[in-house]
Amino acid sequence: MRSFLRLKDFLFKHKWSYMIGIAWLILVDSVQLLVPQIFRNLTDEFQTGTISQSGILRYILFIILTGLFIALGRFFWRVYIFGNSRKLEYYLRKKIFSQYLSLSPNYFNTHKTGDLMAHATNDVNAVRMAMGQGIMMIVDSTFMMILSLIMMARTTNLRLTAIVLATLPLTTVFVITFGRIIHKRFKKVQEAFSNLTDTTQENFSGIRVIKSFVQEDLSTEEFRNINEDNFQKNLDLVKISGLFRPFIQFISAISFLLVIFFGSKEVILNRITLGEFIAFNSYLGLLIWPMAALGFVINIFQRGAASMERINIILEEESEIVEIENPIELRSPSGRVEFENVSFKYPNTNYYALKNINFTIEDGKTLAILGKTGSGKSTIVNLLLRLYDIEEGTIKFSSVDIKNLSFKSLRENIGYVPQDNFLFSTTIGENIAFAFEEEIEEEMIIEAAKMGAIYENILDFPDGFNTVLGERGVTLSGGQKQRTSIARALIKDPSLLVLDDSLSSVDTKTEEKILNNLGKHTKESTTMIISHRVSTVKDSDEIIFLEDGSIAERGRHEELLSLKGLYYELYEKQLLEEKLTNY
Repeated sequence: MRSFLRLKDFLFKHKWSYMIGIAWLILVDSVQLLVPQIFRNLTDEFQTGTISQSGILRYILFIILTGLFIALGRFFWRVYIFGNSRKLEYYLRKKIFSQYLSLSPNYFNTHKTGDLMAHATNDVNAVRMAMGQGIMMIVDSTFMMILSLIMMARTTNLRLTAIVLATLPLTTVFVITFGRIIHKRFKKVQEAFSNLTDTTQENFSGIRVIKSFVQEDLSTEEFRNINEDNFQKNLDLVKISGLFRPFIQFISAISFLLVIFFGSKEVILNRITLGEFIAFNSYLGLLIWPMAALGFVINIFQRGAASMERINIILEEESEIVEIENPIELRSPSGRVEFENVSFKYPNTNYYALKNINFTIEDGKTLAILGKTGSGKSTIVNLLLRLYDIEEGTIKFSSVDIKNLSFKSLRENIGYVPQDNFLFSTTIGENIAFAFEEEIEEEMIIEAAKMGAIYENILDFPDGFNTVLGERGVTLSGGQKQRTSIARALIKDPSLLVLDDSLSSVDTKTEEKILNNLGKHTKESTTMIISHRVSTVKDSDEIIFLEDGSIAERGRHEELLSLKGLYYELYEKQLLEEKLTNY
């Protein structure tokens, strides 16, 4: 149960709320213990013939009042105890989500989406059950068991109480033994659920690929196997946890038989009254719930502990990229970028993605980066945004080492348009205004859309800027996604605009229009363009051509053509392709 220690701050903060709920629970249990005494007195008076009609009415009134109080008390302890468990659910989900956002991108390269989702859903639910229903059961069962045994011994007969107690050690041994087995099997259930979630999510995200390659049968078979594994793991858990209740009920039934056998003898021998015997059986009935609850408590807490262990692993994970203490906040940032002797290897690889990179982008200038796939173009952007940290060399933004800048100050001043052009499942307008926490004027959104050459396309939709996009922006074409992403970056009015192959899905005419718009907009800001098209970068102030992570050529468009090297070959090839296309 050490896994629950992480919740001590939450439990301490809500201790009084929990205490109030527990107090109401104990109060309800105490009133429940009065009911057998009411039946005892009623039976004894009825047997001796000393009860009157008014006496019967008095006992009926007592029973109604106790019933009303029990109902009211149960409402309050549910509000406080179960209410706190719901607050814990909110607290944990928020903590897990915040932790996910704080982790570096490399973490998500090595962990499956389904597993991450399972932590925030099934695992949190299991912990909530432990801290809600589990706490209720352990308090209720412990208190009811102790008080019921005390009432049995005080009001009836020690011999009968000892007979009931004889069955408890067997229950304890059973609970401890099977609790360990449940803990192990529930961890396997959660892992199987993670695999199932991950497979489902992956297949739905890639449904177009599955259909285009006619792999429905293969995907169905894969899902069937994983679903079968999930089913089997749950069945294994049900088989073992399902033994709890029947076994404890069996022990309870034995206790009833022993009490009926020996208790009836006591009544016949006039050692106890009939009323005392009925009260004793009523207490035994109240005792059955705590005995049965022991099984549930162990079951729930073992499940919660297994899930909390999985959650702790996530919460204990440390990001590879961290801010220094008291980082610098840029007050008047420029777009100047400097790479000084930068070399970089991705985690868990021995291959240099970048080797001895040196360049400077002066404020207000445009730098273009070209190269084949895998040459390191996007790696430069990842390092600039501090999505990965370098160990060799220095990167400066606005003349400050990026390791000394706060994440917010660095990334807020860079307008980044990535290759994948991820759009959220919300309206087009909200996607463009994504960088702003508060609502902004519609004119700003419209102006950004015009700059990104997407404005006319948006007006063609029936709902215009209020058009809701499907998952990952499926409503839009590839070119429309890119232009919407460009508008999303431009609306920030950043000091540095980074376009990472962001015009690959648009035609040359639209590309020229966007570049002209950018030229007007970015006269005072710095631009970094990563592309595989010469037409996109030919007007840049400087062009860098990467080859295997190193700078092979650099200069202006005309200078690089005169070298008759890699840039020239690419230019000639693309010129020929354009002529063939037009022909």
